[in-house]
Amino acid sequence: MRVRAVRSTLSRRVAAPLSVLLVMLGGCATGDPTTTPGVSAAEVALTNCGTPIAVAAPPRRAVTLNQPATEIMLALGLADRMAGTAYLDDAILPEYAAAYASVPVLSGTYPAKEKLLEAEPDFVYASFQSAFGDEGVGDRAALAGLGIGTYLSPAGCPTQHRPGKLTIEDVFAEIRDVAAVFGVPERAEQLIADHRARIAAAAAGLGGARDLSVLWWDAGTDAPSVGACCGGPNMIMSAVGVDNAFGDLSGGWADTGWESVVERDPDVIVLVDATWDPAAAKRAFLARHATLRHLPAVAGQRFVAIPFSSTTAGVRAVLGAEALAAGVTRLPGGAGR
Repeated sequence: MRVRAVRSTLSRRVAAPLSVLLVMLGGCATGDPTTTPGVSAAEVALTNCGTPIAVAAPPRRAVTLNQPATEIMLALGLADRMAGTAYLDDAILPEYAAAYASVPVLSGTYPAKEKLLEAEPDFVYASFQSAFGDEGVGDRAALAGLGIGTYLSPAGCPTQHRPGKLTIEDVFAEIRDVAAVFGVPERAEQLIADHRARIAAAAAGLGGARDLSVLWWDAGTDAPSVGACCGGPNMIMSAVGVDNAFGDLSGGWADTGWESVVERDPDVIVLVDATWDPAAAKRAFLARHATLRHLPAVAGQRFVAIPFSSTTAGVRAVLGAEALAAGVTRLPGGAGR
């Protein structure tokens, strides 16, 4: 499944709680770098994925790794604080394209550590654990030794720091953390309020479809990888109120068998659409499979295609919720079978 597919599929399959302590010692202030209106010059201390972080002043030269981190920064209006970025899975969201164009792209994948250091970052913010692993830019302790702060998305923390179940509130907590580090907490609250309203509207639009069971098929044909109890897919399904057909399996994603899919007979099948594993290929596989083609969901073309990036824990989670709800309401035969 190609290098990008392996990274995207495996390294995102960890979710973790975030224990945060914010110590605000200043309040609003002016002066370098907080001459920007709305930026608070305050010391921030927090624990992220078990790693203590202390930021004396809002970072000025941050580097983001992975799409969710990059888009959260752009959504918070922090492009002017970004010295570089790397590793997208999809085109940047249109509303952030102009701001993104102003940020140097260090690499199509993870940059070499030397390339990272050339950007002279004072902070590195990543979404997936692999960013700080052997294939990434080096471990967080080593970067701290160079005076570079780091932050890892709660959905990418090591296993021992996982939450019991990833929820949309974990995404909102991440947005608040990042906004606090960069001194723009009010921007986080505005963004979160907007996303709450959009998710609530998407859920309300489902109406009677909320009792439908949904198979979230991420990848794999021999042993399908499905959304399990506690990761991004379940977070999105829970946000709009539909039933996860494999919500009893542990982890964020889980490998199962097609026999189990037949037994559970889901009402709707979500097809994750990725360049390395397109939804069209999944649909074609199901249509020609001797057994699966007879499932009511397959025979009735009850599919909802959702882009990979909309299944991750970031600002696109709201898009995943909206796509799921809208897709279900547009299915042949309406919300029911």
